[in-house]
Amino acid sequence: MSSLFLLSPDVRAAIDERQPIVALETSVLAQGLPYPRNLEAAQALDACVRREGAVPAWVAVENGRVRVGLSEADLEVLCGPGAGIAKVARRDYPAVLAGGGRGSTTVSATLWAAAQLGIEVMATGGIGGVHPHTGDVSADLLELARLPGLVVCSGPKSIVDPVATLERLEELGVLVVGYGCDRLPFFLCTDAGLALEHRVDSPDAAARVARTRAGLGVESAVVLCQPVPAQHALDRDHVAEAVAECERRAAAAGVTGKAVTPFLLSTLAEVTGGASLASNLALLEANASLAAKIACELVRGA
Repeated sequence: MSSLFLLSPDVRAAIDERQPIVALETSVLAQGLPYPRNLEAAQALDACVRREGAVPAWVAVENGRVRVGLSEADLEVLCGPGAGIAKVARRDYPAVLAGGGRGSTTVSATLWAAAQLGIEVMATGGIGGVHPHTGDVSADLLELARLPGLVVCSGPKSIVDPVATLERLEELGVLVVGYGCDRLPFFLCTDAGLALEHRVDSPDAAARVARTRAGLGVESAVVLCQPVPAQHALDRDHVAEAVAECERRAAAAGVTGKAVTPFLLSTLAEVTGGASLASNLALLEANASLAAKIACELVRGA
Protein backbone atom coordinates (compact mmCIF):
# COMPACT_ATOMS: atom_id res chain seq x y z
CA MET A 1 0.00 0.00 0.00
CA SER A 2 2.88 2.38 0.72
CA SER A 3 3.69 2.67 -2.98
CA LEU A 4 0.26 4.23 -3.52
CA PHE A 5 0.99 7.04 -1.05
CA LEU A 6 3.22 10.03 -1.72
CA LEU A 7 4.05 12.02 1.40
CA SER A 8 5.52 15.51 1.36
CA PRO A 9 8.88 15.83 3.16
CA ASP A 10 7.38 17.74 6.09
CA VAL A 11 4.53 15.27 6.57
CA ARG A 12 6.92 12.30 6.36
CA ALA A 13 9.24 13.93 8.89
CA ALA A 14 6.30 14.74 11.19
CA ILE A 15 5.14 11.11 11.13
CA ASP A 16 8.64 9.77 11.73
CA GLU A 17 9.32 12.22 14.56
CA ARG A 18 5.79 12.01 16.01
CA GLN A 19 5.09 15.68 15.55
CA PRO A 20 1.50 17.04 15.59
CA ILE A 21 -0.27 16.73 12.23
CA VAL A 22 -3.69 17.85 10.98
CA ALA A 23 -5.25 16.16 7.95
CA LEU A 24 -7.16 18.55 5.67
CA GLU A 25 -9.63 17.71 2.93
CA THR A 26 -9.26 19.30 -0.50
CA SER A 27 -12.79 18.96 -1.88
CA VAL A 28 -13.65 22.15 0.00
CA LEU A 29 -11.06 23.88 -2.20
CA ALA A 30 -11.75 22.27 -5.57
CA GLN A 31 -15.54 22.00 -5.34
CA GLY A 32 -16.70 23.92 -2.28
CA LEU A 33 -15.30 27.42 -2.79
CA PRO A 34 -14.96 29.65 -5.87
CA TYR A 35 -11.63 30.83 -7.23
CA PRO A 36 -9.73 32.81 -5.92
CA ARG A 37 -11.39 32.52 -2.50
CA ASN A 38 -10.48 28.83 -2.41
CA LEU A 39 -6.79 29.61 -2.79
CA GLU A 40 -7.03 32.30 -0.12
CA ALA A 41 -8.71 29.76 2.15
CA ALA A 42 -6.02 27.15 1.47
CA GLN A 43 -3.28 29.60 2.38
CA ALA A 44 -5.15 30.77 5.49
CA LEU A 45 -5.84 27.22 6.75
CA ASP A 46 -2.25 26.19 6.10
CA ALA A 47 -1.06 29.19 8.10
CA CYS A 48 -3.55 28.50 10.93
CA VAL A 49 -2.25 24.97 11.42
CA ARG A 50 1.42 25.96 11.26
CA ARG A 51 0.90 28.92 13.61
CA GLU A 52 -0.34 26.54 16.30
CA GLY A 53 2.72 24.33 15.90
CA ALA A 54 1.30 21.50 13.77
CA VAL A 55 1.96 20.30 10.21
CA PRO A 56 -0.88 20.60 7.65
CA ALA A 57 -1.45 17.38 5.69
CA TRP A 58 -3.64 18.24 2.72
CA VAL A 59 -4.88 15.05 1.04
CA ALA A 60 -5.39 14.79 -2.73
CA VAL A 61 -4.98 12.34 -5.62
CA GLU A 62 -2.56 12.73 -8.50
CA ASN A 63 -0.87 10.39 -11.00
CA GLY A 64 -2.15 7.21 -9.41
CA ARG A 65 -1.11 8.05 -5.86
CA VAL A 66 -2.68 9.47 -2.72
CA ARG A 67 -0.75 12.63 -1.95
CA VAL A 68 -0.54 13.66 1.69
CA GLY A 69 0.95 17.11 2.13
CA LEU A 70 0.79 19.73 -0.63
CA SER A 71 3.09 22.64 -1.41
CA GLU A 72 1.83 26.14 -2.15
CA ALA A 73 2.34 25.45 -5.85
CA ASP A 74 0.29 22.24 -5.56
CA LEU A 75 -2.52 24.17 -3.88
CA GLU A 76 -2.47 26.78 -6.64
CA VAL A 77 -2.98 24.06 -9.24
CA LEU A 78 -5.73 22.40 -7.21
CA CYS A 79 -7.57 25.69 -6.71
CA GLY A 80 -7.13 27.02 -10.24
CA PRO A 81 -10.22 27.80 -12.33
CA GLY A 82 -11.12 25.06 -14.77
CA ALA A 83 -8.64 22.65 -13.21
CA GLY A 84 -10.90 19.65 -13.88
CA ILE A 85 -10.41 18.10 -10.46
CA ALA A 86 -12.53 15.02 -9.67
CA LYS A 87 -14.36 14.81 -6.34
CA VAL A 88 -13.05 11.69 -4.61
CA ALA A 89 -14.90 9.91 -1.81
CA ARG A 90 -13.31 6.90 -0.11
CA ARG A 91 -15.11 4.49 -2.43
CA ASP A 92 -13.64 6.25 -5.50
CA TYR A 93 -9.97 5.70 -4.65
CA PRO A 94 -9.41 2.45 -6.62
CA ALA A 95 -10.90 3.80 -9.85
CA VAL A 96 -9.31 7.26 -9.68
CA LEU A 97 -5.88 5.94 -8.72
CA ALA A 98 -6.01 3.22 -11.37
CA GLY A 99 -6.95 5.82 -13.97
CA GLY A 100 -4.12 8.13 -13.00
CA GLY A 101 -6.41 11.14 -12.66
CA ARG A 102 -6.28 14.13 -10.35
CA GLY A 103 -8.78 14.41 -7.53
CA SER A 104 -9.69 16.28 -4.38
CA THR A 105 -10.75 14.36 -1.28
CA THR A 106 -13.98 14.55 0.68
CA VAL A 107 -14.25 13.98 4.42
CA SER A 108 -14.59 10.21 3.91
CA ALA A 109 -11.53 9.96 1.66
CA THR A 110 -9.41 12.26 3.84
CA LEU A 111 -10.28 10.39 7.01
CA TRP A 112 -9.40 7.08 5.35
CA ALA A 113 -6.01 8.34 4.20
CA ALA A 114 -5.27 9.80 7.62
CA ALA A 115 -6.19 6.53 9.31
CA GLN A 116 -3.80 4.57 7.11
CA LEU A 117 -0.94 6.81 8.23
CA GLY A 118 -1.86 7.05 11.89
CA ILE A 119 -2.84 10.73 11.69
CA GLU A 120 -5.35 11.19 14.50
CA VAL A 121 -6.78 14.67 13.87
CA MET A 122 -8.61 16.04 10.85
CA ALA A 123 -10.24 19.43 10.27
CA THR A 124 -13.05 20.38 7.90
CA GLY A 125 -15.93 22.82 7.64
CA GLY A 126 -19.02 20.66 7.93
CA ILE A 127 -19.64 16.95 7.52
CA GLY A 128 -22.15 15.48 5.10
CA GLY A 129 -25.38 13.96 6.29
CA VAL A 130 -28.88 12.90 5.35
CA HIS A 131 -30.35 15.13 2.68
CA PRO A 132 -33.97 16.17 3.17
CA HIS A 133 -36.65 14.97 0.74
CA THR A 134 -34.34 12.63 -1.20
CA GLY A 135 -33.05 10.60 1.74
CA ASP A 136 -29.59 10.61 0.13
CA VAL A 137 -26.96 9.81 2.76
CA SER A 138 -23.41 11.13 2.58
CA ALA A 139 -20.61 8.57 2.51
CA ASP A 140 -19.04 10.61 5.31
CA LEU A 141 -21.32 9.01 7.89
CA LEU A 142 -20.38 5.39 7.16
CA GLU A 143 -16.67 6.19 7.11
CA LEU A 144 -16.96 8.06 10.41
CA ALA A 145 -18.48 4.89 11.82
CA ARG A 146 -15.65 2.59 10.74
CA LEU A 147 -12.53 4.73 10.78
CA PRO A 148 -10.67 6.03 13.86
CA GLY A 149 -9.67 9.59 14.52
CA LEU A 150 -11.06 12.92 15.63
CA VAL A 151 -12.79 15.19 13.12
CA VAL A 152 -13.08 18.87 14.01
CA CYS A 153 -16.02 20.46 12.21
CA SER A 154 -18.93 22.85 12.68
CA GLY A 155 -21.53 20.10 12.64
CA PRO A 156 -23.37 18.90 9.56
CA LYS A 157 -23.59 21.17 6.54
CA SER A 158 -26.62 23.48 6.58
CA ILE A 159 -27.98 21.78 3.44
CA VAL A 160 -28.76 18.47 5.22
CA ASP A 161 -31.40 17.39 7.72
CA PRO A 162 -29.77 17.82 11.15
CA VAL A 163 -32.27 15.63 13.00
CA ALA A 164 -31.91 12.69 10.61
CA THR A 165 -28.15 13.18 10.46
CA LEU A 166 -27.68 13.15 14.24
CA GLU A 167 -29.95 10.11 14.53
CA ARG A 168 -27.93 8.29 11.88
CA LEU A 169 -24.66 9.08 13.63
CA GLU A 170 -26.10 7.73 16.88
CA GLU A 171 -27.33 4.61 15.07
CA LEU A 172 -23.85 4.07 13.62
CA GLY A 173 -22.20 4.48 17.02
CA VAL A 174 -20.34 7.69 16.20
CA LEU A 175 -19.56 9.87 19.22
CA VAL A 176 -20.60 13.50 18.69
CA VAL A 177 -19.12 16.02 21.14
CA GLY A 178 -19.80 19.74 21.37
CA TYR A 179 -16.82 22.05 21.73
CA GLY A 180 -17.85 24.82 24.10
CA CYS A 181 -21.51 24.13 23.36
CA ASP A 182 -24.37 21.89 24.51
CA ARG A 183 -26.33 21.95 21.25
CA LEU A 184 -25.42 20.71 17.79
CA PRO A 185 -23.81 23.41 15.63
CA PHE A 186 -25.25 23.58 12.12
CA PHE A 187 -22.37 24.73 9.91
CA LEU A 188 -23.30 28.34 9.07
CA CYS A 189 -25.60 28.53 12.09
CA THR A 190 -24.53 28.16 15.71
CA ASP A 191 -27.42 25.92 16.74
CA ALA A 192 -29.48 23.25 14.99
CA GLY A 193 -31.87 23.10 17.95
CA LEU A 194 -30.65 19.65 19.02
CA ALA A 195 -29.13 18.84 22.41
CA LEU A 196 -25.80 17.03 22.63
CA GLU A 197 -24.98 14.57 25.39
CA HIS A 198 -21.27 15.33 25.56
CA ARG A 199 -19.20 18.50 25.73
CA VAL A 200 -15.58 19.57 26.16
CA ASP A 201 -14.24 23.09 26.65
CA SER A 202 -10.54 22.92 25.91
CA PRO A 203 -8.09 21.36 23.44
CA ASP A 204 -6.67 19.29 26.31
CA ALA A 205 -10.09 17.87 27.16
CA ALA A 206 -10.71 17.06 23.50
CA ALA A 207 -7.31 15.36 23.30
CA ARG A 208 -8.19 13.23 26.33
CA VAL A 209 -11.33 12.03 24.57
CA ALA A 210 -9.30 11.16 21.46
CA ARG A 211 -6.63 9.43 23.53
CA THR A 212 -9.23 7.40 25.42
CA ARG A 213 -10.92 6.38 22.16
CA ALA A 214 -7.60 5.06 20.90
CA GLY A 215 -6.83 3.34 24.19
CA LEU A 216 -10.13 1.50 24.11
CA GLY A 217 -9.62 0.44 20.52
CA VAL A 218 -12.88 2.06 19.42
CA GLU A 219 -12.84 1.95 15.64
CA SER A 220 -15.22 4.83 14.95
CA ALA A 221 -14.24 8.48 14.84
CA VAL A 222 -15.08 11.23 17.29
CA VAL A 223 -16.92 14.16 15.69
CA LEU A 224 -16.01 17.33 17.58
CA CYS A 225 -18.41 20.15 16.72
CA GLN A 226 -17.30 23.76 17.16
CA PRO A 227 -19.88 26.46 16.35
CA VAL A 228 -19.13 28.99 13.64
CA PRO A 229 -17.61 32.15 15.22
CA ALA A 230 -20.56 34.16 16.54
CA GLN A 231 -19.80 37.27 14.51
CA HIS A 232 -20.06 35.23 11.30
CA ALA A 233 -23.08 33.09 12.21
CA LEU A 234 -26.21 33.29 10.05
CA ASP A 235 -29.82 33.15 11.18
CA ARG A 236 -31.14 29.58 11.03
CA ASP A 237 -34.52 30.49 9.53
CA HIS A 238 -32.89 32.67 6.89
CA VAL A 239 -30.52 29.85 5.95
CA ALA A 240 -33.42 27.36 5.76
CA GLU A 241 -35.27 29.65 3.33
CA ALA A 242 -32.13 30.09 1.24
CA VAL A 243 -31.45 26.34 1.17
CA ALA A 244 -35.04 25.67 0.03
CA GLU A 245 -34.48 28.03 -2.90
CA CYS A 246 -31.19 26.31 -3.71
CA GLU A 247 -32.92 22.91 -3.69
CA ARG A 248 -35.54 24.20 -6.13
CA ARG A 249 -32.80 25.37 -8.45
CA ALA A 250 -30.96 22.05 -8.18
CA ALA A 251 -34.13 20.13 -9.04
CA ALA A 252 -34.84 22.39 -12.00
CA ALA A 253 -31.26 21.95 -13.26
CA GLY A 254 -31.39 18.16 -12.82
CA VAL A 255 -28.41 18.12 -10.47
CA THR A 256 -27.90 14.73 -8.80
CA GLY A 257 -25.31 12.59 -6.98
CA LYS A 258 -21.96 14.02 -5.92
CA ALA A 259 -22.70 17.25 -7.78
CA VAL A 260 -25.53 18.17 -5.39
CA THR A 261 -23.47 19.43 -2.46
CA PRO A 262 -21.13 21.70 -4.49
CA PHE A 263 -24.12 23.05 -6.42
CA LEU A 264 -26.10 23.81 -3.29
CA LEU A 265 -23.17 25.48 -1.54
CA SER A 266 -22.30 27.68 -4.51
CA THR A 267 -25.94 28.60 -5.03
CA LEU A 268 -26.30 29.31 -1.32
CA ALA A 269 -23.48 31.85 -1.56
CA GLU A 270 -25.35 33.53 -4.40
CA VAL A 271 -28.73 33.50 -2.64
CA THR A 272 -27.28 34.88 0.61
CA GLY A 273 -25.33 37.59 -1.15
CA GLY A 274 -22.00 36.09 -0.17
CA ALA A 275 -22.82 35.84 3.55
CA SER A 276 -22.60 32.04 3.57
CA LEU A 277 -19.18 32.19 1.92
CA ALA A 278 -17.86 34.54 4.59
CA SER A 279 -19.22 32.25 7.32
CA ASN A 280 -17.72 29.18 5.67
CA LEU A 281 -14.28 30.74 5.49
CA ALA A 282 -14.45 31.88 9.14
CA LEU A 283 -15.42 28.46 10.48
CA LEU A 284 -12.83 26.69 8.35
CA GLU A 285 -10.06 28.79 9.89
CA ALA A 286 -11.43 28.35 13.42
CA ASN A 287 -11.64 24.58 12.99
CA ALA A 288 -8.14 24.30 11.54
CA SER A 289 -6.72 26.23 14.49
CA LEU A 290 -8.58 24.11 17.04
CA ALA A 291 -7.55 20.87 15.32
CA ALA A 292 -3.90 21.95 15.44
CA LYS A 293 -4.14 22.75 19.16
CA ILE A 294 -5.64 19.32 19.83
CA ALA A 295 -2.97 17.60 17.74
CA CYS A 296 -0.31 19.38 19.79
CA GLU A 297 -1.96 18.29 23.04
CA LEU A 298 -2.04 14.70 21.82
CA VAL A 299 1.69 14.75 21.17
CA ARG A 300 2.43 16.35 24.53
CA GLY A 301 0.35 13.72 26.31
CA ALA A 302 1.81 10.75 24.45
